[in-house]
Amino acid sequence: MRKSLIVLIVGLLASSALAQEPPKQPDPLGPGDHTRTVLMGEQKRTYLVHVPKKYDPKSPSPVVLALHGAAMNGPMMVWFSGLNKTSDEAGFVVAYPSGTGTGPFLTWNAGGFTGKMAEGKSDDVAFVGKLLDDLGTVVKVDEKRVYACGMSNGGMMSYRLAAELSDRIAAIAPVAGTIAIEDSKPKRPVPVIHFHGSKDNIVPFETAKGKASSFMKLKGVEDSIQTWVKLNACDQKPKTETISADGDEMTVTSTTYGGGKDGSEVVLVVIEGGGHTWPGQRPPVGFIGKSATNVSANDLMWNFFQRHELK
Repeated sequence: MRKSLIVLIVGLLASSALAQEPPKQPDPLGPGDHTRTVLMGEQKRTYLVHVPKKYDPKSPSPVVLALHGAAMNGPMMVWFSGLNKTSDEAGFVVAYPSGTGTGPFLTWNAGGFTGKMAEGKSDDVAFVGKLLDDLGTVVKVDEKRVYACGMSNGGMMSYRLAAELSDRIAAIAPVAGTIAIEDSKPKRPVPVIHFHGSKDNIVPFETAKGKASSFMKLKGVEDSIQTWVKLNACDQKPKTETISADGDEMTVTSTTYGGGKDGSEVVLVVIEGGGHTWPGQRPPVGFIGKSATNVSANDLMWNFFQRHELK
């Protein structure tokens, strides 16, 4: 009886010790490509991570979130944007999250949807927050240098992150995507560099009465830019320069509104004759229009990001 009691007590003590043992931390990621999963309630959400070749696990690394367009997903954004190459050259970590929807054709809850299209949308701002938490357990993240860029619907989502997750997102770079939410109320100034083709026929430069289609309501490019010029308290008079006009290539102009709070600025890069494309990358299909090959959105946005840390 006494022996049985001792065994029981030892067993209870061992169980208690195991219960108090902290959860095992995930293994850190090394250079290369990885897939991570984040739980949002009962829903599994995934994102890809590209850790650059020159990554040093002892040194905090900047992070760029690359948000795909509608009818795409994270893996498709890898080849569409070409950001892995820039990541390896510059030394930042790039994460490619996937939105929600049916099959591989996913979208972001960036706002703007009306009617049935607006029903049952995921909280993608919360998802990005959890993604950053998870990424920080496997990569040494420089929390002052976390940035977001995106294509089309992903660009719209980057604007939403700037408005609703400004305490974690240092700066954004929307490509062919405008503001889709009603009100933008960031906690701090967020620098913006926006890329748009003048001949974009999917997200037009100026939307008719704020609508890109019968099921989506958006701001035009100029309205989006002026919204953030005001939010960042930038100078009203911009400086415009031609940054590329080589040979028969498209003319690309850069309009900068500087002098904002905490050193913030808003930059609009316009590709004359450009379509619904990622500057510097060849379009995968013809119907989205032409892309500039004489400038690189990746290089321009990274140069911009390097000027702006979270303050």
